[in-house]
Amino acid sequence: MTPTPYGTPDTPRLAVRGEAHLEVDPEIARIGITVQARGTDRRETLADLTRRNTTALDLLRTYTDAVEKLETGTFSLSPELTKHGRGERVRSYQGSVHITADLTDFTALGELTTRLADLDLTRVDGPWWTLRPDSPAHREARQHAVREAVQRAREYAEALGTTLTALVELADIGAENAQPYGMEPHSRSLRTKGFDAAPEEPQILDLEPERQHVYAQVNARFTMAPPAL
Repeated sequence: MTPTPYGTPDTPRLAVRGEAHLEVDPEIARIGITVQARGTDRRETLADLTRRNTTALDLLRTYTDAVEKLETGTFSLSPELTKHGRGERVRSYQGSVHITADLTDFTALGELTTRLADLDLTRVDGPWWTLRPDSPAHREARQHAVREAVQRAREYAEALGTTLTALVELADIGAENAQPYGMEPHSRSLRTKGFDAAPEEPQILDLEPERQHVYAQVNARFTMAPPAL
């Protein structure tokens, strides 16, 4: 005889949901750096872009204890055409390189982002706060959700004057960071410095880590001893 998913009078089943919500400190801060160059000569523009990119990378590499990962993303060098006159003529060239850096030492974050933003034609975006995919916070949230499901099922059984007898099914319906890596981040854009910017040393930014929300949910089914109704 095939067992029914809804149980029988002799073996009643109980379905509950367990949920957990944790608020924890972030583990990673990601920043994006866009280095730019402009000019009327293609090779000179490319040379300027190469030099600024090297300057930004050299600065980032001086923070080896804080920067866990450094990656170069998109590179572009494109002509800008004139909008008037006969024929198409190149008015100027614009180039850019995008760099991303993951930091685990937040004490150096404010100083590094400030120094990067003070470079010529350099834009800094972020930080994006997040947890590692294998963060213990995810495991803790899942375990909390399971314990809550068991506790909730016991309370229902006690209300009927009976006890749980077995776990029939436990289904993970989602245990995830409320702000997945690179998604919907809390970010800010730091200033882009031009050639005529003031030479004085900039004031270091004070960047406070944003707490992360971790959720987990499970569905659980149990069997109970028949209650005396």
